[in-house]
Amino acid sequence: MAAACRVTPTEIRGPYPADGVGGRDARINVLDLADVLRSDIRPSFAGLEGEAGGVPMQIELELTRSDDDCAVLARRAIYLWQCDAGGEYSLYTRRDVNYLRGLQPTDTAGTARFSSIVPGCYGGRAPHLHVEIFSDVEAAMGGVAPLLVSQLGLPTGPCEEVYGDRALYGDSAANLARWPAERDWAFRGDDRSHMMLAMEGDAQSGFTARARIALSA
Repeated sequence: MAAACRVTPTEIRGPYPADGVGGRDARINVLDLADVLRSDIRPSFAGLEGEAGGVPMQIELELTRSDDDCAVLARRAIYLWQCDAGGEYSLYTRRDVNYLRGLQPTDTAGTARFSSIVPGCYGGRAPHLHVEIFSDVEAAMGGVAPLLVSQLGLPTGPCEEVYGDRALYGDSAANLARWPAERDWAFRGDDRSHMMLAMEGDAQSGFTARARIALSA
């Protein structure tokens, strides 16, 4: 099977999912909120204020089956969340905001899009995004278990450029030097290339980040 169609493995949900199931406080569930269905995940929503600052990043996630044709999966749903520029997670280490969380359906080409920022790099982890895949939006918001829980890594080069802004990204550059993607303990296996975002752009104008997520055929 081509690497492009390789099954995206299950990875740890992490301590800060806000999905009503896992993490440090399973009572927190943004998937109960109608406003979580959004493509721009930088602002807070549902009555909370505050917007995540950082280098803009447009995220395009293509969802396919892991068959020979990489058949696209339309009308599924992707819940995405990540840390902010300072390495904080909304509703947990930043309880006053709920930004950088959103749910989107895949279109007829199997793609879901989010407007976000390049996440910071906190101690112990390389930069990454969290994703949960659902059969559709209704399942995601109705408490049905996801089809997949996984993560996507960010390549080191673009992050090094972004993290030069210490005023915004704090200790991210130093943390990245200690924990680059190739050393990240949370990803399974030695070949992580199919779980890394491909990033184009620069720290001045922002980035576009793309990845393919493949479900078992």
